[in-house]
Amino acid sequence: MEAPFAGDRPYVLLSCAMSIDGYIDDASAERLRLSNEADFDRVDAVRATCDAILVGAATIRRDDPRLLVRSQRRREARVGRGLPPSPLKVTVSGGGDLDPAAQFFTAGDVEKIVYSATGALGKARERLGDAASVVDAGEPLSFPRALADLAARGVGRLMVEGGGGIHTAFLTAGLADELQLVVAPFFVGDAAAPRFVADGAFPWTPRRPARLVEVRQLEDVVLLRYALSDRYGASDRHAPSGNHAPPNSDAPPDSDAPCDHSAGG
Repeated sequence: MEAPFAGDRPYVLLSCAMSIDGYIDDASAERLRLSNEADFDRVDAVRATCDAILVGAATIRRDDPRLLVRSQRRREARVGRGLPPSPLKVTVSGGGDLDPAAQFFTAGDVEKIVYSATGALGKARERLGDAASVVDAGEPLSFPRALADLAARGVGRLMVEGGGGIHTAFLTAGLADELQLVVAPFFVGDAAAPRFVADGAFPWTPRRPARLVEVRQLEDVVLLRYALSDRYGASDRHAPSGNHAPPNSDAPPDSDAPCDHSAGG
């Protein structure tokens, strides 16, 4: 796999789409579309540059994403570099409630890894069988431990696609190097709906703001790209041009909500 730097964790890129008022979905049973085809293609291009894609277990249960590179040209380019057509898939689970029939596990001939809390390890392995590799990530589940394991497997660039609980955990722990945030041209206005992040102590404050490095209009949405660490840019040589020392963190239960950024994929 393509590792842009040596370290104890991969380069971590967070990707999310939200409404003007910060929601990543509404409170209805139907998934809210927050992006457009131009942005879906941009996200596909970014996915193609990554070694792994991570989503939370609740995102798998609610959205049933495939998490594959959609473009045949990009898949072929990855294969030409000696990589699988799509990045390996990663999820984290505190309770082991995962369905082996979900598209996360069945779609695409790529490796799937589940980082499980120690207490749910047996349940996750029993439920999933050979559908995925289930790895002990501690009790409570530790994101730094999972990231260190990914780095040891050769993952140099990790794309985190949500949901909100996962993004909150990565951000509050200082485990993110870059944020790609897309803003849709409408409001949700419903306190019962999930937001991009929950309450927390974030490293970026009015006294120490994140650095805005790109603003790009994609039809009716806008991309805001933020540098979140001094590692920012370390993996840019793997990214398409113009297209597109942290504390320990304990993962919350499988309660995150999805970021609508995958066009069902």
